[in-house]
Amino acid sequence: MSTPEQYVQDKAAASGSSFYYAFLFLPPERRAAITAFYAFCREVDDVVDEVTDPGVAATKLAWWRTEVAQAFAGEPRHPAMKALMPHAAAFGIEAVQLQQVIEGCEMDLQQTRYLDFPGLARYCHLVAGVVGEVAARIFGQTDPATTAYAHKLGLALQLTNIIRDVGEDARRGRIYLPVNELQQFDVKAHEVLGRVHSERFVALMRFQAQRAHAAYDEALALLPAADRRSQKPGLMMASIYRTLLREIESEDFKVLDQRIGLTPLRKLWLAWKVQALGRL
Repeated sequence: MSTPEQYVQDKAAASGSSFYYAFLFLPPERRAAITAFYAFCREVDDVVDEVTDPGVAATKLAWWRTEVAQAFAGEPRHPAMKALMPHAAAFGIEAVQLQQVIEGCEMDLQQTRYLDFPGLARYCHLVAGVVGEVAARIFGQTDPATTAYAHKLGLALQLTNIIRDVGEDARRGRIYLPVNELQQFDVKAHEVLGRVHSERFVALMRFQAQRAHAAYDEALALLPAADRRSQKPGLMMASIYRTLLREIESEDFKVLDQRIGLTPLRKLWLAWKVQALGRL
């Protein structure tokens, strides 16, 4: 029988995520808190990605809503919540933030298209901006202005995810590229779902990548100098994901039939560079 701490550690490591590399350099208590929070995010995210019946997925997310409420009332049942709750007070983690992450996952069950960017941005706010906000507190935020940076960085990371996962999402019948932008570049939804790579698709994806780059630039400009050191894990994420974005650009956005990624060694190297040299 593994402990809740072991459970969340295994969950974080197994995902092979870039986040894992950003956590390696944190002191033990902060690392334990962010690992538990990350495991919670993975749990609710997996409900949407792995449960094929939307009714069953909705029931599971409703269970998580109750679980969060119970955990904050002092009675966590799930190992991820058991591991997270001892850190909630110390790092200002609130039930409403976890409920917002669940709300973002519920959006995935309710819609597979977004009409325009403001609609998509609302989704990104819940599944990534709020996550950034919680993470910034765990990393050691001292300046209230850092919250705006965390939200903008969350948006940049999520937009990068969307670009990387276009093909994977299409297999699930989902398109996170705004409908009015598909129309603008004359890319048909059935072409994306059928994974048809075209010059029009590349032009559309260039437009998406420019928006993501702009979000990274805005995020970095928003980070107060007082918190540059404490927010290094977020800067590691920025470095890893932006490098991934440039890799996707250099491969002409061949994201429809393959998943372009970075090797674990390269992610570790990028994280170490930020840690040791402060360089993005």
